[in-house]
Amino acid sequence: MDIPSNTTSPLPVDDAKRTDSTSKAPARGTTRAGDRIFLGLSRGSGIAVLVIMGAIAAFLAYRTALALADNTGNFLTTFEWDPAGITTGGKPYFGIAVLVFGTVVSSIIALVIAVPVAIGIALFISHYAPRKLAAPIAYVIDLLAAVPSIVYGLWGALVVAPNLTGLYSWLDDYFGWTGIFEYQGGAPRSLMTVGILLAIMILPIITNVSREVFLQVPKMHEEAALALGATRWEVIRMSVLPFGRSGIISASMLGLGRALGETIAVATVLSPTFVIQASVLDYGGGTFAQNIASKFNEATEYGQDALIASGLVLFVITLLVNGAARLIIARRKEYSGANA
Repeated sequence: MDIPSNTTSPLPVDDAKRTDSTSKAPARGTTRAGDRIFLGLSRGSGIAVLVIMGAIAAFLAYRTALALADNTGNFLTTFEWDPAGITTGGKPYFGIAVLVFGTVVSSIIALVIAVPVAIGIALFISHYAPRKLAAPIAYVIDLLAAVPSIVYGLWGALVVAPNLTGLYSWLDDYFGWTGIFEYQGGAPRSLMTVGILLAIMILPIITNVSREVFLQVPKMHEEAALALGATRWEVIRMSVLPFGRSGIISASMLGLGRALGETIAVATVLSPTFVIQASVLDYGGGTFAQNIASKFNEATEYGQDALIASGLVLFVITLLVNGAARLIIARRKEYSGANA
């Protein structure tokens, strides 16, 4: 029997319900009020961060320009800090060569000491220690991050530094021939002491971030390696460490940022001098943060501009370090948890 051409078959019940719900849905491109508010707040927060960073950079650059306009020394290579011109007949003469050296060397020493220890602690907590033991250890590590900097500084000056003479003598006996670990005696208020103290201070940061990354390793990866006959160390070497490499780099950069900008603890421990020592065990040296903290209150207006100029260099170094870390992490995306 022929069916009239203008006759339409009825829709199934499910299709009819779907059509009704679709017709009642908001038009494409529209959002709810809550979504619009959240989008605005998120976008405003991001813009605010950029504005604040730009304002800080502009302020530092302006004050730096005022300081460098009258400086008779080379700002990057001069080994003296005399913005008042006491030794040059009233002409400002200052540079940051010693500060760059001291900041970089002490931070590198801190990373060399702290990163292996922090990774070892993180692996022990996440993969070796029983739960009853892992929780207290993690709690103690967290407490280290809550200790104020001044407490670290006092402890370093009164306890750590006086007891490093034996270690320094041992390093001089066996490695003094390198020149880097040559010890001439005297108070051990050196860049090495600062590096050891900074290593203790950044240890909880690197440990906590690395531990959380190691706990995110897919269990299937570890179980597959164990099923193939791998030992616990081989599982960590082939599955855990490659997966957590980006996290370890991020944790190390966070710790480095803390080490670069640490002020009170360094100022309490270090005996500042504007001389670059070949040995990290000899007393003396200086860092950006320590120099600013110790001289800002007594400085003239021009001297403050000079200190702010050194702060701009520290600001740039921090940005370069974080940028390098982002580049390294971007090249290690294959180890991220997204493809687990």
